[in-house]
Amino acid sequence: MNASPYLNLTIPPEVKMIYLDNGATSFPKPPEVYEFMDTFYRSAGVNPGRSGFDLCLEAGSLVDDTRKLMCEFFGGTDRNRLTFGYNSTDTLNLAIFGLIGPGDHVVTTHVEHNATLRPLWKLEQEGTEVDWIDFDETGYVDPQAIIGKFKKNTKAVVMNHGSNVLGTVQDVTTVGKACRERGIHLILDVSQSAGMVPVKMDELNADVICFTGHKSLMGPMGIGGMYVREGVEIAHTRAGGTGVKSAQRNHLDEYPYRMEYGTPNLPGIAGLNAGVKWVNRYGIKAIHDHEMALWTRLRDGMAEIEGVTMYCAKDVSKPRISVLSFNVVGMEAMDTGTMLDVDYNIACRTGLHCTPMVHEHLGTDKLHGAVRFGIGPFNTEAHIDAALAGVRDIAEMQVKRVGLTAANR
Repeated sequence: MNASPYLNLTIPPEVKMIYLDNGATSFPKPPEVYEFMDTFYRSAGVNPGRSGFDLCLEAGSLVDDTRKLMCEFFGGTDRNRLTFGYNSTDTLNLAIFGLIGPGDHVVTTHVEHNATLRPLWKLEQEGTEVDWIDFDETGYVDPQAIIGKFKKNTKAVVMNHGSNVLGTVQDVTTVGKACRERGIHLILDVSQSAGMVPVKMDELNADVICFTGHKSLMGPMGIGGMYVREGVEIAHTRAGGTGVKSAQRNHLDEYPYRMEYGTPNLPGIAGLNAGVKWVNRYGIKAIHDHEMALWTRLRDGMAEIEGVTMYCAKDVSKPRISVLSFNVVGMEAMDTGTMLDVDYNIACRTGLHCTPMVHEHLGTDKLHGAVRFGIGPFNTEAHIDAALAGVRDIAEMQVKRVGLTAANR
């Protein structure tokens, strides 16, 4: 049953579990995504842009159409500056290593995913200075704390738009405005937010946005990309085939070839095309309202369960996305997740979620992370109620086992 007033979607019969791991990847995908990937790849699955025969032109037209679609989705002005990659990790690496080097100063946050952390840690070892800004008890980073770290040699701010653990959406607009005034690059990771809340280049004052297709954009795995604002030139850190100007010995400087290498992921681009069209048809606001109505139902129900600790889930006055992380008292996160899977047929994510600094701040690193529920457009109130019932059973058993006292309730 789907009692949401915002969406009325049919769950495919082949989905046999209650899937609450949409923060990792959205599942199921809309039927249109599977169908278009299959039919297009069967009929025109040739190398786009490399020859002049009809099927090659048809494949190239899909790539161009999807480039235009994504450019408009992110509020870009030049479709050629929308480039495709494998995922946001791939394009964050291109942006970070192509814009930042030894002697530069970078500001980032403790909310970041390893897609940002590991490149910056590597740069730090090679002579780049990095400042790390913590988040508060509600899961938000103070924009002024970031701005207050700016120096004469500050080259970039690299930050997460929406947290995959805490669900908090950061005030990147304020940070971006200050960056723009000082000639500092803002590189933005929109992996979790794109498709769930509006992501527009000018509104966020971003220079580079890096996205992945397999989360709220409802596309498949293995496709993502970035949009690079006019006037921002990312240095080459790779080189290879582009299908044009093959006699030129250096990799091409013009976009999109500047940031694209080798044969593109044509079936992935087809799936991304269908996924984003599906998002556009239903509307980001309707999807977000649906997911947040379910998130509120989940959060309110979890608050009534003795022995459950939720993380940064109290303040709903600021923008959020629909992930919620928690632990059951005295239990390892993985054990809670295993019980939800085996005993209640509920799929969720456990562990450090590739965000070690978040868990160090929360103290959950000692429990090997937390349990995360990620709500998607195909979830229903019945799914949330089943999840609450499962967590309640596990917590009640655990409270009895450990003898929870009034002091730690």
